[in-house]
Parts: sequence; structure tokens; C-alpha cells
Amino acid sequence: MKKRILLTLLVVILLAAGYFLNLLLPVATGYAAKNLASGIFLSGRSQEALEAEDLNFSVIAYTNNTVDFENREVVSRLLWCKSKAIYVDGYGCTLVEDFSEEEIKNRSYKALEPLPARPDTLPWPIGDLMPDSLPEGLKPDRMNQVVEQAMSDSLPFKGSFAVMVVYKGQVVAEAYRDDFSANTRFLSWSMAKSMTNTLVGLRVKDGALAIHQPLSVEAWQADGRKAITLNNLLQMNSGLAWNEGYGGLSDVTVMLHKVGDMGLYAQEKAYEFPADSVWEYSSGSTNLVCREFRKSFSHEEDYFAFPRQQLFNPLGMTSAVFEVDASGTFVGSSYVYATMRDYARFGLLYLNDGKWLGQQLLPEGWGDYTTEVAKGSGGRYGSSFWLNQSGEFPDAPRDLFLCRGHDGQFICMIPSKELVVIRTGYSKKGEFDLNQLLKGVLESLE
Repeated sequence: MKKRILLTLLVVILLAAGYFLNLLLPVATGYAAKNLASGIFLSGRSQEALEAEDLNFSVIAYTNNTVDFENREVVSRLLWCKSKAIYVDGYGCTLVEDFSEEEIKNRSYKALEPLPARPDTLPWPIGDLMPDSLPEGLKPDRMNQVVEQAMSDSLPFKGSFAVMVVYKGQVVAEAYRDDFSANTRFLSWSMAKSMTNTLVGLRVKDGALAIHQPLSVEAWQADGRKAITLNNLLQMNSGLAWNEGYGGLSDVTVMLHKVGDMGLYAQEKAYEFPADSVWEYSSGSTNLVCREFRKSFSHEEDYFAFPRQQLFNPLGMTSAVFEVDASGTFVGSSYVYATMRDYARFGLLYLNDGKWLGQQLLPEGWGDYTTEVAKGSGGRYGSSFWLNQSGEFPDAPRDLFLCRGHDGQFICMIPSKELVVIRTGYSKKGEFDLNQLLKGVLESLE
């Protein structure tokens, strides 16, 4: 009798383990395939370097990855599971999920042309031609010391890929790890959410979107979701159920690595709280914003070209690539690749309240809207930007606001100091102290 019970228990355990693995393995292979493909074909990194650093954790470290350089594809395998990522020219790398390769590759993508002039022939910030002198009010030796410390790869500054400081509109510090350069595209992770905010702002200026109007999602009309607005989604207080945990199976890991239409996945989430009442950080909310953004276009070609034509080219962000999911929707939660200088240009746009070289690119007042505290956030969040109204960064002014991404990606804007600080890297929680970096940079100003 005991043997039968033990055998039954063993069978149950094995079945449960198999069921769990069947859920987990596609997340692991999807993560490996997508990040390896983008790292190679957008950032120009080697397979060996990415596997040794960016993919060397949890079960993802055990994936077997095959790179097809001719067709620009990556296949990742683990046990019985396999994921594939393919490259689409101008739109980065996409996991083949829920849609066929033919559907993904044959969408009405518009050929994207960069600015006609070479960036190094034009003065900063529209180009990369830097002035000969530094701005007044700077202590260069102290700034160099601070940046060198931030690149030291020792606690509390582990894992930096690059650091850049722009003061009074000029680049005053720029440093890269030996295997990177000014031409390297770095992954934004959730800094992309702030760029999604910007795309929405541009469509608001065009009169194509209204952020305070309830969304006309048919599936929502029978319950409280019918009251949700774009503003609620941008401010992360829509009331939709969401789990943003990155440690294993969660809404965000499933969405990014197993789902073809990420915005639809978020749209189908249950309604937990009345809109505009409870703040809950959600990458799903941002990808739902992207789905609604796409619906505001009559022609797909115009939608695909919009980030390049209306945001990146006007700012001189010639390196920037906004990746799409398998359905063709921009992954505004996570997937922009750009150089440090192009991230700096984006920071300058917001430092200057949506103006670029004297022209009002974003709607009047969009900067104020962006930094308005979202209800329920305790002063930590605005509209797809993080804030310092809570004093989270005690050694920085309260007017600090920032784009913030997984594993330590930051674009920090401090209008009162005319300052933009950018940092990219690969740092686990507690390994990089942004407050200390900002403190040091601020001490470098007279």
C-alpha cells in the first residue's frame, strides 16, 4: 500500500514538474533567441560575449543557441523546446510566435532612410561634431573621476557598458567599456516606455489621439474596463491585473517571450481596480498603448515609418531601431536599440520641455503632463517616466525625472541643473548605485 502511494506521489510530482517545465522552457528559449539575435544583428556583439554575460543566468544559461548569419536568424533550444528569432531590416529582431515567418517578414514595412548628411559633419546635437571648449561651471577633473568610478566594474558600480554626461547642451563626459564604442547600439529595456509616451504625444499633437478619452475596446464594454483611458495606461493605474516579476513565469516574461501580439495579451487581462485609483507598474499597459497607437493610422506604411520620420530623424537619432512583435506592433515596453549619443538626444528633448533646436516638437505642456505625479505612485512615477518627487534619489534635486530600464539603463534629466546623465549596462539589483553617480556628477558642477 505504501509503495503504491509513493509511486502515485512520484507520478504526480513528475507530471507537475513536466507541466511547469512546459510553461517555463519557452520563456527561457524565447529570451535567449530574442536577446541573442538583437545583440548580434543590432549591437554587433559576439555570440560568445552575449552568452557569457547577458544570457548567463538561471535556466537561460543552459540554452543551446544556433546563429545563422546569412539569414540573420537565431534558434535557441532547451530540452524539447525551441524558439526562433528573425531579423526584419529596419525593425530589428522578432520572435516567431503565433504568426508565421512569412506573415512577419511580409508586412507593409516602409523602407527607413536615415538622415542624408553624415552625423560627424554637423554640430552637436543634430550631429556628432563636438565644440572645442567645455561650458562654464564645470570641474573637468572631478567629472572625469566620477565617470571613471562609474566604469570601474566594482560595487557599487558594477556592470557599466557606457556613461555619458551632457551639461548645458554639451557633451562633457563620455566613456565606454573596451568592447563597446560610440557606434554601439545599446538595449533600452523599459526606457522604451518613455519613447512610447513621446510617440503618443506626437499623435496627440496631430489630433489623432486623445489621452483622456475612454478607449473603444469592444471586449471591455461589458465591465469596468470601458472607463480606461490612454492616460491611465501611460500612468500605470489602469486597474488591469498584471505581474511584472522577472524571476520566472509572470505576465511580463510570458508576454515578451511567448506571445505574438503583446498588446492583445495585456488587453485581455482582468479588471482588478477602478481606473485611476491603484498604481501598478506594467509593461503590458505600455504594449496596449502601442496597440492603440497603431490603430490611430489609416495606412500601415505610415504607422511603421512614424517613429523614424517624426521622432528619430528630427532629433538626429540615426542609430535608433524600434523593434516590433510578431503582430507588427512596436514593443514600446522594452525594445529600442540606440547609441549613447542618441539616447542623450532624446534626453535633451525632454530637458528642453519638448523643444528641439528651438522648434516645439511635442505638444505645448507635454513636459508638464509627463512629470505630473500619477495617482497611487507616491511621487515615483509620471506618464511613462520615473520621478524623484518621493526623494528616492536623495542627493539629486526633486525635479529629476528619468527613463529607467531593466538591469540598470538610465536617462536622467535635471532641468534645474541643465543636466542629462545616461548610463547603460548589465547590473543586477543592488550592483549599481544611481544616486551615488548623480551625486558625483552634481559635485562636478560649480
